[in-house]
Amino acid sequence: MICSMTAFARADRHLEGYSLVWEIKAVNHRYLEVSPRLPDALRALENGVREKCRKALARGKVEVTLRYPGVLSTRQLDVELLQSESLSLLDEALEALIDTRRREGEQLGQLIVDRLDGIGTQIDIVKAAIPRIKDAQRERLRTRIQDVIESPDPDRLEQELVMLAQKMDVDEELDRLVTHVSEVRRILKKGGHIGRRLDFLMQELNREANTLASKSVDSETTAAAVELKVLIEQMREQIQNIE
Repeated sequence: MICSMTAFARADRHLEGYSLVWEIKAVNHRYLEVSPRLPDALRALENGVREKCRKALARGKVEVTLRYPGVLSTRQLDVELLQSESLSLLDEALEALIDTRRREGEQLGQLIVDRLDGIGTQIDIVKAAIPRIKDAQRERLRTRIQDVIESPDPDRLEQELVMLAQKMDVDEELDRLVTHVSEVRRILKKGGHIGRRLDFLMQELNREANTLASKSVDSETTAAAVELKVLIEQMREQIQNIE
């Protein structure tokens, strides 16, 4: 189960002589930051409100507002009852918030899976192109060697061989991309509080895409590397909202 950090929830309760309304607004944040806004008559609830939010939520900047229209009858206000009803109603509001977060989290998860599929497609494109790329590089190497034979320079030949060998070998980058994609899928399936872990994996994916781009020796690989970076950035933006 994946939860978004961005959500809104409202819960109200009308009792004899007064009414209570909780509104909770949550947006993405690196840690959990709870900001209770309570009427003067119920300031004593602040610690209880924070505790309930900490138990229900892991991350997000959360504004928790309680509205309390004044007593509508002349009878004396039962403060303990009012506090009890307020905390009970807060549980309802938090439950509604979590339900909304889960629904949005499912949508975010599907968007990420779609991008992972796109990354898989680009990896397949590069893998399929590798034989052709290596053939072209071998021909290029033959030409370079012929140039060196005509103007002998052993150091230059060695440098050319090393550079071309490095350019031709992208298997490691592709393997790591596949591994990271598999790990992202595993984490999405596992669910829970996964935002930070996914954010780390986006950095790793982006590192491999950058290396692939730096090693590119043809337009097809370059285009695939650019598309990989676009897909990874799109995922990263979505992951910023995952708890």
